[in-house]
Amino acid sequence: MEGVLREFFSQAKLRAAKLSPSYLSLWDTLEKSTVGGKRVRPGILMTAYHHLGGTNTEAAARVGAAFELLHTALIIHDDVIDLDFMRRGHENVSGTYRALAQTAGQTPESARHRGMSAGIIAGDLALIGAFRMLDTVDTDQQTRLRLAAILDDAVFASAAGELIDVDFSFSLGAPQIPEILDMERLKTAVYSFEAPLQAGAVLAGADDDAVATLGDFGRDTGIAYQLVDDLLGVFGKESATGKSNLSDLREGKRTVLIAHAAQGESWEELSHLIGCPDLTAEEADRARELLISSGARDYARTLAEEYADRARSHLDCPSIPGPLRQVLERIVAGAVNRGR
Repeated sequence: MEGVLREFFSQAKLRAAKLSPSYLSLWDTLEKSTVGGKRVRPGILMTAYHHLGGTNTEAAARVGAAFELLHTALIIHDDVIDLDFMRRGHENVSGTYRALAQTAGQTPESARHRGMSAGIIAGDLALIGAFRMLDTVDTDQQTRLRLAAILDDAVFASAAGELIDVDFSFSLGAPQIPEILDMERLKTAVYSFEAPLQAGAVLAGADDDAVATLGDFGRDTGIAYQLVDDLLGVFGKESATGKSNLSDLREGKRTVLIAHAAQGESWEELSHLIGCPDLTAEEADRARELLISSGARDYARTLAEEYADRARSHLDCPSIPGPLRQVLERIVAGAVNRGR
């Protein structure tokens, strides 16, 4: 798949160079933003494909690359929405262009605007690139249409989840836990687990039962993954996650952690800490203490384990071969054991 992505960016940069040097620079920055990722989505797609009898590795690599480009687009836009300038411990697209503007002597506000603008444009390019990539897959027309529908559904669901997440951040109270779980499924689980697994199965020519089962497994695995991600966003070590463990608290991100804590006595104090853009390290430590004493951390961890168990329960299906079941069980275990 890495070769497919290199080819994609090489061709795009040749086109960009004919238009302007600055456009070529944006494509260079976009390409660099894809480096360092764990390739989770292409990896699980290839896993499903090969264990279900797929043999055209090049075709699977191209579908995997499409999902990696989609992931790139969504995280770039998510960083713009969250006003984040770092990703994986380095400046993201917006951060890179903000720094360039600052070096050129622009005001902080102007530099921030330039950075966010570049992020929006780069994310758009990655998104359309994902669909263009599908057009290069060597398969029959019906399969290509099914793959395009899966990718389209993933974008559609993720956009809904992102909007709900934004709405949560502007609400006065904490949303209910089922609402948060639904948002996390739409925003993350669909495109990160459900869709890649189903795309791998469809490309391999698997039956409808296998495609549906992998979707159910992916949904519950994705929710478990996101619950752990929310825990790491507050309690994780920055050196391990590559992300700040202050940003979620400063943003006031509505997670299961916060929703559970909002039901207890600690909420009166905690509500004055989360969502504070100038939250200090000491105040963040106090917020973590309250999330622990309220039982919110343990609740979120237990809920993640419950969703992992649900995911495993879907694998007891004749359409899922034993070797694939074993790999998927390792995937869900890895999803919930991060940070331990």
